[in-house]
Amino acid sequence: MPRRPSKPTPAEISGAAALLLALLLSLFSPTLAVLPLALFLLACLAAPFLAGYGFFLPVISRDSPEGKQVALTFDDGPWPTSTPILLDLLARHNLQATFFVVGRQAEKHPELIAAILAQGHGIGNHSLRHDSLLMLRSPKALQEDIHATQEILQKSGVTPCVFRPPTGITNPRLKQVLALENLLAVNYSCRAMDGGNRNIDNLAGKILAQLRPGDIIMLHDLPPLRQTSTIDWQNELERLFTALKCNYQIVPLEEIIHHPVMMSESDGPHYR
Repeated sequence: MPRRPSKPTPAEISGAAALLLALLLSLFSPTLAVLPLALFLLACLAAPFLAGYGFFLPVISRDSPEGKQVALTFDDGPWPTSTPILLDLLARHNLQATFFVVGRQAEKHPELIAAILAQGHGIGNHSLRHDSLLMLRSPKALQEDIHATQEILQKSGVTPCVFRPPTGITNPRLKQVLALENLLAVNYSCRAMDGGNRNIDNLAGKILAQLRPGDIIMLHDLPPLRQTSTIDWQNELERLFTALKCNYQIVPLEEIIHHPVMMSESDGPHYR
């Protein structure tokens, strides 16, 4: 699949502007010249933690509303104790979703990847081990991690075209790595702050209270922290899916990001 043309990022534009402004201010006051550079540095420190903002590279986290379309995504799987539950609920509600999977989990459970694909859902790359410090690694380590996940998923007959960084954090090195792997960064615009299904109380209500047309919803394909909470988690998802069907049009992620989620051996770029 051809790469998209590379455009200057907000970081590149603001960095050049900060440098130019600093040079101009230095003609009048060396002290003032430090200000735009300091502001740019603060922006660089804060931007990686803003999942919906592509400061260092293009990041898609939502779309301009078309009707009441939203997309469902699930992170951190697959897991034998959660993925089958999700697949059953999605099938009963006739909903399609995208699973951003962790490479090592996919390697352990290829049968779950096969089940996800068999039900017509999409697969995205969510790193090899879900290393929360991945964006602090060297460019070589970052690419090796993402590439290894691609290779694992290719054994299941699918090549993801989208990548979601662990915890949504980006860095300046990620742009080049994703270009080399032909991947597009896709984050989210609506989440329940559930701590990876550690806090599922009112999960549905938290999503519904903030949801807007064009949003990408992020939920977790993880077993709840307490086994006794599994039924509560299922009930929250049942409540959420029912409400979504009544009030929104749930569409495949491809329709929100206007880009294929994956390529399969049989049919090339995967649009549904």
